[in-house]
Amino acid sequence: MSAEIFVVPFFGQGHLFPCMELCKHISSRNFKVSLVISSDLASSVPSSLRDYPLVQIHEVSSSDVMPPSEPGSQSYPLHPHDRLHSQIALGIEKLLSDCPSSSRPVCAILDVMMNWLSDSFQKFQVPTVAFFTSGAGSIALEYAIGKVNPEDLKPSEIRLLPGLPDDVALTPSDLKRRPSDHPPPLVGGGPPPDVGAGPRMRGPPKPGDHPPFLEHARKTNATMINTCDDLERPFIEYIAKQTGKPVWGVGPLVPDHYWKSAGSIIHDRLVRTNRRSNATEDEVIQWLDSKQRGSVLYVSFGTEVGPTMEEYPQLAAALDSSDRPFIWVIQPNAGKSGPPRPLVSKQPGSHVEEEEGGGYFPHGLDSRVGARGLIICGWAPQLLILSHPSTGGFLSHCGWNSTVEAIGRGVPFLVWPIRGDQYYDAKLVVDHFKVGYMISDDLSQMVKKDNIVKGIERLMNDKDMKSRADSLSTMFQNGFPRSSEAALDAFIRYINQ
Repeated sequence: MSAEIFVVPFFGQGHLFPCMELCKHISSRNFKVSLVISSDLASSVPSSLRDYPLVQIHEVSSSDVMPPSEPGSQSYPLHPHDRLHSQIALGIEKLLSDCPSSSRPVCAILDVMMNWLSDSFQKFQVPTVAFFTSGAGSIALEYAIGKVNPEDLKPSEIRLLPGLPDDVALTPSDLKRRPSDHPPPLVGGGPPPDVGAGPRMRGPPKPGDHPPFLEHARKTNATMINTCDDLERPFIEYIAKQTGKPVWGVGPLVPDHYWKSAGSIIHDRLVRTNRRSNATEDEVIQWLDSKQRGSVLYVSFGTEVGPTMEEYPQLAAALDSSDRPFIWVIQPNAGKSGPPRPLVSKQPGSHVEEEEGGGYFPHGLDSRVGARGLIICGWAPQLLILSHPSTGGFLSHCGWNSTVEAIGRGVPFLVWPIRGDQYYDAKLVVDHFKVGYMISDDLSQMVKKDNIVKGIERLMNDKDMKSRADSLSTMFQNGFPRSSEAALDAFIRYINQ
């Protein structure tokens, strides 16, 4: 029987999807792989994952594994996040205790946001590996910036980051970020004895905050990162030096069809479950086919973050006043904090209406721009759009998955980071890879129409930028990176020692 490896993702598609791809790559090396998820995530796992005979799914109940409180106990009530963390920890410990010691997993790969589970695996002498679904640059920059005392940076100063390339030196504009809207740190409460409760601080870190990754690395045996040596070698090497433990770039962990479709259009329906939307893939491709090569600006901020309610009208006005063809993907809760809201009814021949009390929608924009614009509410076939020759630019929040998908298809960026590692990804795109422009030099202020219009024109008129983006994409044209295949082989040798 094949040895078994557990893979434990964090919540959200941006974490779940790379973990699923990682399971496929490991199983191809004749290892049994178990994707261990909360039962709440089960509906997000595509049935196609079950086509891999060595991949199985373990669901940990998120509702019925907590022991009841003792009558008259003085314990504090758990915060909902801590309760969920405790439930998952208890569920995994039960899963491990039900396995004979001879058949327990030889290793557990933990999304770094789930690294508090390392204590549970250590109880059963199962070694753990931390897995970052982000890129290496964001990890390295966060740590390096914290070491150079950014709070005393002078207005005109450029401060080098020892151990990292000179082109990512810290500048004053790097510190000008939008005010954070994450909740304050939790106080009081706590998990049952011997059960990890997860991180006590929530929300994106601020520049100069001590990053938690070194603490996580001390608890685990090694680190995996969703990147490749070809793309981020200096940053991978920096992290390895700081942790003193093995670090492997094992990505980018995008669908296998992405690698097989280099130079051609990718159809998302072949690799991702279609979600509710006002536009089908066929309608999107028909619209793109009607546009000139490299003329379309693709605008998308992902499913969980985006501009503020005050900034969205500025974006709509900019797209209205521009003469550029565009696709704008907007979520039903645009401008609102919190998770995406479900879509409701679709009006025939029109957009999907946002639910009552929902987010911003650019009413009337579609009629004003006519066939020049395509407004998609909800899910969009992003791989198709980025791989279509008509797409010439990407206005993006710079989430890592979106970033590598666009890099691999030679699409340059107008970057508008919203939180956390997106700022570091944006810095890599603009300063290191040199395939994009920032939407504004001061993101602590509201981004206005003029910023956006100038950025669009600057990006779409820059032929040299497009040429650099095309050149960078060539590293992805021969399939899944050989350096990442080698890193996965090195991981296998490591756990077989």
